[in-house]
Amino acid sequence: MSDSTATASRTEGAATTGDSLTIRDNRTGQSYDVPISQGTVKAADLGKIRAGDDQPGIAVYDPGFVNTASCKSAVTFIDGEKGILEYRGYPIEQLAEKSSFLEVTYLLIHGELPTREQYESWVHEITYHTFVHENVRNFMEGFRYDAHPMGMLMASVAALSTFYPESRNISDADNRHMQIVRLIAKMPTLGAWSFRHAQGKPYVYPDNDLSYTANFLAMLFRMSEKKFEADERLVKALDVLFILHADHEQNCSTNAVRSVGSSQVDPYSATAAGIAALYGPLHGGANEAVLRMLRRIGSVDKVPEFIEGVKNGKERLMGFGHRVYKNYDPRATIIKKACDDVFEVTGVNPLLQIAQELEKIALEDEYFVQRKLYPNVDFYSGLIYEALSFPPEMFTVLFAIGRTPGWLAQWLELVQDKEQKIARPKQIYTGDRTLDFVPASERWK
Repeated sequence: MSDSTATASRTEGAATTGDSLTIRDNRTGQSYDVPISQGTVKAADLGKIRAGDDQPGIAVYDPGFVNTASCKSAVTFIDGEKGILEYRGYPIEQLAEKSSFLEVTYLLIHGELPTREQYESWVHEITYHTFVHENVRNFMEGFRYDAHPMGMLMASVAALSTFYPESRNISDADNRHMQIVRLIAKMPTLGAWSFRHAQGKPYVYPDNDLSYTANFLAMLFRMSEKKFEADERLVKALDVLFILHADHEQNCSTNAVRSVGSSQVDPYSATAAGIAALYGPLHGGANEAVLRMLRRIGSVDKVPEFIEGVKNGKERLMGFGHRVYKNYDPRATIIKKACDDVFEVTGVNPLLQIAQELEKIALEDEYFVQRKLYPNVDFYSGLIYEALSFPPEMFTVLFAIGRTPGWLAQWLELVQDKEQKIARPKQIYTGDRTLDFVPASERWK
């Protein structure tokens, strides 16, 4: 076939701006001009490149979506090279210092910061939807005494879809709003009850006189006292942690919410899918792995020996490095500061000195600097959770409560995006073909 030029696809402005990619197919000698938009090319355009009319088009093989964009989103911006994280354009550092978790949830869901009236209405709605149906309580009491809190949370969130069957009407904006409010409001209740269940303690009902985070702490730790009042420093620290976890672009759990949500299922079921993804140790269990590592090191004087073990491939450095960040995770900087407030109340976690020494050496060592291995959000968060008397199995529950508004903001964006379709990735088939079936009567002779 002689050389020729064909256009795989054209978008408005591509011809005049020169924002395109020229691909030469060496199988055919044909060249294709593929438009580039926002640093990406459309997979459908690549699909038009084929060796023959009866041959399939080019597809991209990308396990784990390492370099594939599955959606357009205005929720969260990340620049991994520069260590930047923004929610709706606002730097995470400013939100953590000056905002509150419920204000951030409003920002994520609605796309803009609330007025005073909007914020007060939002807080009121969420505060008065924290209670759950008594049948949910009975459902949770049916779990084994040693049930994992994350499994209980996942199942109870999915069960909410049966209590609110109208939630399946996702095309109605008012209905969507109601389900979003309910889910953000009820997550701390379900999370606290899963914690109490594992301890064999009675469930504590929400206290509508308390703030979102203070109420959560009361449901976790209240015993016989008439009113539980947590130290404001602890309330603020946990509120900051919720903010830091509120969204993080297209991570595993958010991708799960979007993928399941693309079937147009209700938001409770989609969120339960996100919880299931977060349940996995590669996603939500990193901070627990950090604590195990610090305990194994044992003392500050053994840190250099551990560092050498990492270099020699005998040890794994947990809490350093990130799939996205090639710089210091901005959330880790904020959490490091929050440690001071928490330990001022609870006393210093003995593992903190080991963590600080480990970070100090790693940040100065050329081995780690060259590989751009910097502390991530999980490096210090586990120390705070442990100081707050949370067992490791509760860490992912706390993560899920904080991430819920992000999941819902992404879900809301999905259901209103006309370009989105039901998730159905391609595969590369590697099995046998056209085998002749032999009946059992002949195979088993």
